[in-house]
Amino acid sequence: MTVTLADVAARAQVSPATVSRVLNGNYPVAASTRDRVLKAVDELDYVLNGPASALAAATSDLVGILVNDIADPFFGIMASAIQSEIGGPGGRAGGERLAVVCNTGGSPERELTYLTLLQRQRTAAVVLTGGAIEDAQHKAAMDAKLRKLADAGTRVVLCGRPQAPETGAIALTFDNRGGGQELTEHLIRLGHRRLGYIAGPEERTTTRDRLEGHRDALAAHGIGEDPRWTVHGRYDRRSGYEATLELLRRDPSLTAVVAANDSVALGACAALRESGRRIPDDVSVAGCDDLPFSIDVVPALTTVRLPLTEAGARAGRIAMGREEPPPGGIASVRGELMVRGSTAGPRG
Repeated sequence: MTVTLADVAARAQVSPATVSRVLNGNYPVAASTRDRVLKAVDELDYVLNGPASALAAATSDLVGILVNDIADPFFGIMASAIQSEIGGPGGRAGGERLAVVCNTGGSPERELTYLTLLQRQRTAAVVLTGGAIEDAQHKAAMDAKLRKLADAGTRVVLCGRPQAPETGAIALTFDNRGGGQELTEHLIRLGHRRLGYIAGPEERTTTRDRLEGHRDALAAHGIGEDPRWTVHGRYDRRSGYEATLELLRRDPSLTAVVAANDSVALGACAALRESGRRIPDDVSVAGCDDLPFSIDVVPALTTVRLPLTEAGARAGRIAMGREEPPPGGIASVRGELMVRGSTAGPRG
């Protein structure tokens, strides 16, 4: 026999309207009354009709988290931190919200598709992580989609992604340009003048910002940039391996390699060892993000630590309305340079 809302009201000794208010979370109810209703829900195993209820409410209990690649620790760490802040009371059923992680695979089409699906579900919040795609047509489509979500009552938070003006989204950004500059300046201070750079995909904002920071450092120290010294690739280990072999083929005299992220740096280290070069004696290697494995590799990786866990958790709290957005709707955080054994001054 199906348990009805009237059955819950009778068990809790309240009116059906009060039960509805507790389950929808859209009206203040005394704590003792709320507890009685939720106890009755549990005892009777009452199941709220989610889709039907969503039609009557402004938003559902769903929270969408968009990532480029959940297998990448960069995104996994942030997604985990975001989800940790989504639990707890506050959903329309008086309990936890449901977090759905959407893996885009870096596809702009999948990114838009997932946002459309979340919009149809009247999702309570959406958190988009990582860099944006630098394409005017895609950006216009994304801005329009984010604005529609915000106008429908969905909280939109960008975590590690540039602010999207006029969309109503809150942005927690990383100072990738500043971090990139600081990393290269560290190597220059050690005496390096021939620095290879393994950049990420050309269409990503993170790639542009980190590469611009690298170039800022070179220019500030009067070092001319040789076109041979920059190679673009994916944000993964294999790309770092292949790009390093290409850099060595172009210029075997390089004394340092700056990698787009720590995963790319791992591939660079493997390629250098296979080519008979010692780290850091012959070639220094630096990464970015300070992913968990970076301190355990041998030698430990010099990198720029980004507050991935802290930023993800803050994004989750803002998405749930448990923390005020930053002034102006945007906050930028600069990474911390972590100097370890993979960098040293050039020999000879």
